[in-house]
Amino acid sequence: MFAVVRSGGKQYRVAKDDVIAVEKLEGEPGAALELAEVLMIGEGAEVSAGTPLVFGASVSATVVAQQRAPKIIVFKKKRRHNYRRKKGHRQYQTLLRITAINAAAAAAPEEGSTDGA
Repeated sequence: MFAVVRSGGKQYRVAKDDVIAVEKLEGEPGAALELAEVLMIGEGAEVSAGTPLVFGASVSATVVAQQRAPKIIVFKKKRRHNYRRKKGHRQYQTLLRITAINAAAAAAPEEGSTDGA
């Protein structure tokens, strides 16, 4: 079984026991998290895509570590103008281990229906 989740503006395809690095989320190592923004769930040939999210689905994860990504170098230069700037950046990351994928338990509410009006 796999799921596509959205975290930090990026999408990740995950399965049980996968370890992924996402943009920094709050939590100490060992803490449990729920990723509620599930875009798709699939198992084999059966795939359930959301519009945009799968109703009632979530992914459970455990924080493995808080770390920083490798340094990237930002270098700017304008030739013949003696202009050079060198800057480095390290992004904060959270390592997550996927513990479970919880499929939708109930059907999605019908669009356009109102209660008692």
